[in-house]
Formats: sequence, structure tokens, C-alpha cells
Amino acid sequence: MYLKKISLLNFKNIAQEELALCPGINCLVGDNGAGKTNIIDAVYYLSMCKSSLAMTDGQSVRHGADFFLAEGQYLTDAGKTESVVCSFSRKGGKVLKRNGKEYERLSDHVGLIPAVIVSPADSALISDAADERRRYLNGFISQLDRTYLAAVMRYNGVLAERNRLLKNMPDETMLRIYDMQLVEQGNRIHALRREFTQRLQPVVADYYRTLSGDREQVELHYKSELNDRPFDELLLAARQKDLANEFTTAGIHRDDLVLKIGGYPLRKYGSQGQQKSFLIALKLAQYTIVAREKGEKPILLLDDLFDKLDAGRVEQLIRLVSEDSFGQIMITDCNPTRLRTILDKAGGEYALFTVGNGAVTQGNATATAAAADPDKGSAGNQPGNAATDKAAEPEEDKTQGQTGSAAAERTEGQAGELPAGTGACRRTGSRTRRQRGTPRGCSIGRRTAMRRTKTMLMGDLLEEFFKRPYVAAKVAEGKLPDTWREIVGDRAAEVTTELKIENHILYARIQSSVLRSELFYQREALKEEINRRSGVRLVNAVIIR
Repeated sequence: MYLKKISLLNFKNIAQEELALCPGINCLVGDNGAGKTNIIDAVYYLSMCKSSLAMTDGQSVRHGADFFLAEGQYLTDAGKTESVVCSFSRKGGKVLKRNGKEYERLSDHVGLIPAVIVSPADSALISDAADERRRYLNGFISQLDRTYLAAVMRYNGVLAERNRLLKNMPDETMLRIYDMQLVEQGNRIHALRREFTQRLQPVVADYYRTLSGDREQVELHYKSELNDRPFDELLLAARQKDLANEFTTAGIHRDDLVLKIGGYPLRKYGSQGQQKSFLIALKLAQYTIVAREKGEKPILLLDDLFDKLDAGRVEQLIRLVSEDSFGQIMITDCNPTRLRTILDKAGGEYALFTVGNGAVTQGNATATAAAADPDKGSAGNQPGNAATDKAAEPEEDKTQGQTGSAAAERTEGQAGELPAGTGACRRTGSRTRRQRGTPRGCSIGRRTAMRRTKTMLMGDLLEEFFKRPYVAAKVAEGKLPDTWREIVGDRAAEVTTELKIENHILYARIQSSVLRSELFYQREALKEEINRRSGVRLVNAVIIR
């Protein structure tokens, strides 16, 4: 998978940017807090419909704005083009479109654009509770099996209802109904988690040996109560405990992924470097399995690559991901000299972008020329020299406040930019060097790898952005009580004491136990009829309680 271009508007600290990327390694350098991770997170957003960080959609909107928009233009390994647009507004919610067509369910998109991220936030997989590791497994498997994601969503919905029942009005008949649904979904989730954990184990061990120089042995296995006893028996045996605690105490929502080094818990006995190496090996193993299963190389996102790793392990990692088995890669680092040195030593093509205060510029011609022919470079323009590093930084005082075509024209004429026809990616090291002006597949084909979106085009984007069906959905939601009465009849409507929609889930509280049981078995039909009468997909599920 190759992300050719990404356009961002009001995304975190990025006001408006457009980056044309290389199919090889793309490096984002800049100070801490400049916005490097925000670009990485935007790429992840377009793949997984959510942030890679513990943030809500609203927290990803730039301060002072009411919405954000991210757009990606992709080229698959099979040569097919894909366009993905993700937008969020505080009033209208989140909308995701593929090739101009809006998804009815965001979960349908997961897996189309495979991506794997390695970031400092991954340390939570080791230090935090088991729910972090279950969340990792869910995200990993969901990219490969769409039915798994649906099973997890249904399991969590039933679990929430069962816990609510235990807390408010325990009813043995309803508990048995919930138990049947938990068992059905839980068994499938457990089987897939165990299968993929077993597939991860040998690949993680191989990658870790490569990164560490075969100094330690690592292992991981899936810990679950269902490994030893059927799920229905577990629920029945825990009935009294559940009633006393007022929540469900047995099930796959208590499972864990156990990580070990040298036979001991990684959390207690692994150093910071060993833990980071383990996490990288885990993510590379995930990358390998996803690539095999989907026949599509995921986009590999390496955020803050040098964090807690010695230079030897970083160089080994760069050599590893530079192989043909890996596709497009994005790397962030705060030290451009260090990153250039390691990439030049590893050999291969890469593009360099400098990020500062949410603005992005491509590395200048001086640095490119010096890297392309180090024998001709003087002391003032050698890679790693202070003069080169200074030239690579964005001239924020000149570009601040300029937008649209005027900024683009000034950028094209700015001294130090690459001449027309010069490729954006550099080929260094032992591989054959490319002459300047010779186009390659990796070349972006522009004078600059980044250009601000023109005001006229952004107006078109905004016009499309506000053309959404949420208005019709709000109208239908206001008519919901009347629609409900028309569907279930006056008798059931009169004993309906609560009717509300949250996150596209309809919650209906029925006082009559007889009618409650009857409507419970008709939830799917109720959902379809509500959506049909509303003329819009108003609800994705109906919960009867």
C-alpha cells in the first residue's frame, strides 16, 4: 500500500497542509511538539477510523476550529487507486468516504488500508492492565477478519446489558438469554485470539533475535479461562458471584496476552531497551502476518524511533525495514543529522520533511546534493554539518500567514528548493546513485513535495463536508416515539418507559416482562423497520431491557 498524498485541514496543530510522499522511507524531523506525531496519527486515522492515541475525535480538532478533515490518495500493490476522506465536526459527528461514497458503518472500512504503528504509547502494552493488550489484539485481528470486529462489538453490547441487568433488576430468564449470546460471540473471539497469538509467537521470536543479536529469548501466549473450561459452564459457575458483585466476572473480557523474556515476565525483568525491542518485534510480526493474509503490504509508521533504543538496534531495525519485504514507511525523529546518518549508511531511497509549528517543508537542495555526492560537498554542506541542519529548518517567519496560490508561487521560486524534475527521494549508500533530474518511480514529480491547498479547492472540500445525512437523521430521531408506536403497537408503546439513541444504538426499556421477552427476539427486525421508516440508517442495533 502506497500513500501518495495526504491533505490535512484543522487536524490538531496543523491548520492546512498537503504532503506528497515517497513509496519508500519518508522521514519527518523537527522539535518536540512540532506536529510530527500528528501527521503519523492522521495516516493511522485514515486506516483505522480513529486516533492511535487515547484521544476522542473532538480532541483532534484544531483549537478554535469546529471540524477537521483528512484525505489520503492511495495506490494498492495491485495498482488500484483509492481515495479516503475522514471528516469530523462537533455538530455532525464523523463521516468516512471511500472514492466519494460514504460508509454506512465505519467498521466496514477497517482492513482496507492496512497500517501498523510503533510509538512510545505502545509501552502501555507492557505497563498497563490487560485491557490494553486485548485492545491490541482486537485492532490487529480486525484488519484481517471483519466478522471478528462485529463479534467484539456484539459481545461488548450484550456484556453491557448483562451488567446493567445484574445491577438493577436481576432476572434469571434474561440472564440465560444474555449468556447464550455471550457464549456465541465469546467462543469465536477466543478461537481467533488464540489462533493469531500462536501465529505471532515464532515470528516475534525471530524478529527479536535479529534486533538483539540473539542475546535473549522471548515468548508470548494467550491467557484465558476458556482455555480450560467451556464458556457456558464458566458463566453458570460464576452466577452467584456475578449477582453479589453486580457485574460479569467470567468471560473473554478478562483475558490477557502474557509477554515474557528469558522465561520471566517482561514487565518486571525486561530493561527499557529490551521492552522497546520486544514491542517492535511484536509490531513487525503483526506487519508480516497482515501482509501475508491480505496480499498487501501495510504502511509502517515508526513514531519517535530512537526512544529507548541504542544506536546498534536502531541501525539493525533500519536495515531490516529497508528490505523488499516492507513497503512504505514513515519515521519521525527530532534529530535530522542522526536520522540521515543511519539512513545513508543503510542505503536506499528516502524523502525528508521538516515539521515546525504544524507547518511542513521538504529538505532543501543543499542537503540533497551533499547526500547524493558527498565527495563534492564542502565542509559547509556536508550531511550532519550545522549549516546544513540550519538550512533544513522551515523559514516560518516568511511563510507565516500565506495561504493559497500566493504561498505556492513563493515556495516554487524560493532559493534552495529542488530544481524541476529532481526526485523527492534520495538513493544513497552502496546502491547505485541516481543522477539529478532523472525521474524514478519514487519521484514525486513536483518542485516541492508539499504544497498548500488552494483556497478555491478547499472551498469545494468544505461544501462537500457539510453535505451530510445527519440532518435527516436528527429529524428521524425526533420522530422516533411516533415511529416506535407505529411499529410495536399502542400496547407495547404504553409500557415503554425509556426510548433513546446513543452511538447509533437504540435503547428501549419495557416494563412488561412478557412484551420485553417478545421484543427481545425481534430486535433485528425492529432495527430494519426503524431504518426503513426513517428513510435513513438511524440505528445499528436495538437493545431491549
